[in-house]
Amino acid sequence: MAQPDTCEAPQRGVLPPKLSLPPNICDCHFHIFDDPSIQVAERSYTAPHAPLSDYKKLQNTLGITRSVIVQPSVYGADNRTTMAVCKTDDNMRAVIVVDENISDKELKKYADEGAVGCRVNLLFSSGVVSNSLIHFAHRISDYGMHLQVLADISQFDDFDALVTQCPLPVVFDHMGHMPASYGYNHKTYQKFLSYLSDGRLWVKLSGAYRISKAMNCQYDDVADFVEALVHANSDHLVWGTDWPHPQINGPMPNDTDLLNQFFDWVPNTANQQKIFADNPAKLYQF
Repeated sequence: MAQPDTCEAPQRGVLPPKLSLPPNICDCHFHIFDDPSIQVAERSYTAPHAPLSDYKKLQNTLGITRSVIVQPSVYGADNRTTMAVCKTDDNMRAVIVVDENISDKELKKYADEGAVGCRVNLLFSSGVVSNSLIHFAHRISDYGMHLQVLADISQFDDFDALVTQCPLPVVFDHMGHMPASYGYNHKTYQKFLSYLSDGRLWVKLSGAYRISKAMNCQYDDVADFVEALVHANSDHLVWGTDWPHPQINGPMPNDTDLLNQFFDWVPNTANQQKIFADNPAKLYQF
């Protein structure tokens, strides 16, 4: 079996952002690609080497003090790298990927070591399948975890059932991952915003390049989506770098530029305080 192409490495020329960040800023979505985890044969892409040391440099430059490492699809349910990184820092939490047949003992061990959520990836192949998200959600709720979902909500048939029947917080990656070209007035996105307004779900303001049609690192078509999300419920939004930006269309973005653009989209300092610090402190149990 031919290996998928290796993704481009992240940019290294990162500068401090144009505005000061609030205390306890939390990057709620990043990955580490390094030993000892093994990239699965069923993966959709081959990850570049992206070690913790490189991420720490990014943290220091941007002023990030808290973080949430997210298990990437290429490692399937092999969480060794993710959990090893999490255990290096008391100000870090982990979102893992597990098989639905995982034992209660293993779930408890992950929770004790800093895992606060489980991710279900419906876009990128990982070899991990969950036949009943609702049943799985009930299992992990016993360990204080939330359910994190990567899906294009416009193509997610179980969206309503999951949001309305889950016994725990449901967090959607990358603003719901619906193409920005559909417009935020799309009927499914309007329902998404309604559920957010009611406090039934959480949304990560991350990965603008994953929904934008722009190919020049200026993701202006995403601005209306961010504004709509903030207007719906600024108390249930969190921010993430998505470093090192694997499997994206278009050129590799600069992390400082991404953060500066976020300041333009969310200029209100009270909302910045919530999204950068207060909301993640609550969701990720800091």
